[in-house]
Amino acid sequence: MTVTVSRPFKVAIAGAGPSGLLLALLLAKHGIQVVVLEATDKLDEQPRACHYAPSSNIELERAGVLQDIKAGGFSADGVTWRKKDRTPIAEIRNDVMPKDDPLRMVVLPLNQVTEIMYKHLMQKPTAELKWNHKVTGLGQDADKAWVDCETPSGPSRVEADYIVGCDGANSQIRRSLFGDFEFPGWTWEKQIIASNMRYDFHKFGYIDSTFVVDPDDWYMAARITNDGLWRVTYGDTPGLTKEEYMERLPMRYEQMLPGSPKPGDYEVVSASPYKMHQRIAPKLAEGRFCLAADAAHLCNPFGGMGLTGGIADVGGLYECLLGIATGQADPSILEKYDEIRREIYNNMIDPISTGNFKRLWEKDPDETAKTDEFFAMVRKASEDKELAKQMQLGILALRHDMTQYYKTPKA
Repeated sequence: MTVTVSRPFKVAIAGAGPSGLLLALLLAKHGIQVVVLEATDKLDEQPRACHYAPSSNIELERAGVLQDIKAGGFSADGVTWRKKDRTPIAEIRNDVMPKDDPLRMVVLPLNQVTEIMYKHLMQKPTAELKWNHKVTGLGQDADKAWVDCETPSGPSRVEADYIVGCDGANSQIRRSLFGDFEFPGWTWEKQIIASNMRYDFHKFGYIDSTFVVDPDDWYMAARITNDGLWRVTYGDTPGLTKEEYMERLPMRYEQMLPGSPKPGDYEVVSASPYKMHQRIAPKLAEGRFCLAADAAHLCNPFGGMGLTGGIADVGGLYECLLGIATGQADPSILEKYDEIRREIYNNMIDPISTGNFKRLWEKDPDETAKTDEFFAMVRKASEDKELAKQMQLGILALRHDMTQYYKTPKA
């Protein structure tokens, strides 16, 4: 879509994370006035999620940042599942798609991706980012929406035609709309520790993304940078303090990781415990307010459905807001956004992410290896490149073309 908006139209976005910056960039490319409100004084510097699937690449390409991301990152060689003793269970390689294919998965830490988006956004004449603007309340009427913010210089009100909450799991936009404790769903009893560390997994035959299936010592190890930084996410005993988890980290590494490494064998860059949730907001659109990504829904991180689903939200919401701005769509299209994104969460993101996680620890590894239908399909795909490609492109189903609900043909 190359249409440029000629009439005044403003969108305010809470949160300068990947979803907020991506939405702002997509809208600003069409001359829409966007203001991003960030509660802190800088971009998040944590690497966090790092893998961008084919469906995400489409949105990143539309925003004009995919080539920069590819230039700074790398293409992972594939994903494998193994038992703790490194016995292979299933494996799928990414070489079924050419390296220059724009849909092939690319890897780059999220903080570097947001920095790229920020630099692009600041080149757009209709874009603005306000640091230290913490949303405290909101309101709307027939003509506009607004948020009240706490800033270093005192209270500030920001008005816009529409306001989007991309402000994460603890979204103040969502809380103000529906209440502090209205985030339907549930919390996993499992405790996970997300760590970034340098250790040579490749010498043990690991490929760039490896999942270990074990009732006690399950984990994920994924290379996230060209210089050897790996994301290792594992489970530990629930109910301990952060300090206790950090004290236990060397012991858990030695118990789990190949080569039973001692502290001198690796470098820990960061580590933090956190709880996982499967939740979705009561509504993803309420009048002139919308929610996207973690502000709208949560899932466990195994398989990357949270980041991938969030980027798909942004793509759909961008099409809705652009359609409203150009007069090609009625505001009621946002009700369709809520319906479609909720359906995709309930039918894909929630069950697939739940299955990805439970597959690691729920049953005896030998039983899982023999009976799990997903593993059987992956093994079949390892011998059938066309099936392997179809499996990788299956994630495209997270996207939904919202322009089909325009009242006039899209530009």
